Amino acid sequence: MKVTLLSVGKTDSDLFSRIIEEYEKRINYYLPFETAFVPDVKNRKGLSLTELKEREGQNLLAFLQPTDHVVLLDENGKQFDSPGFARYLQKRMHSAPKRLVFIVGGPYGFSKELYDRTHEKLSLSPMTFTHQMVRMIFTEQLYRALTILNNEPYHHE
Repeated sequence: MKVTLLSVGKTDSDLFSRIIEEYEKRINYYLPFETAFVPDVKNRKGLSLTELKEREGQNLLAFLQPTDHVVLLDENGKQFDSPGFARYLQKRMHSAPKRLVFIVGGPYGFSKELYDRTHEKLSLSPMTFTHQMVRMIFTEQLYRALTILNNEPYHHE
């Protein structure tokens, strides 16, 4: 199984990019992992929030394959502690099809069409983070979960 982190827009901070790339390398030791991006919507100032979310949603949906298991990183999703996320990931690794796709949406959330295509929603925290921070936090937590599953000393209880 391959895990993909799909986002709207690229990470434009060199610091965040370097940290994400470091965790990407570490994660790929355990399983195939990629980060992917759909471009920010052009001429967004003239769009309503609904139109913006619909266009972002269309771009995200175009990336998905019919067999993907789709998980939105959404503030209203289920929350886990790190060991709980490791157990969740282990279950998905055994039951998900070829690709498990976690999606970070745009700043205003997701379109109705994307919610309709989703299998699950996960929340990283009840707090609000920038989308760049979410990418970094998610990659670190994915790496942490994999070390927990492999009984390695990265995570401490």
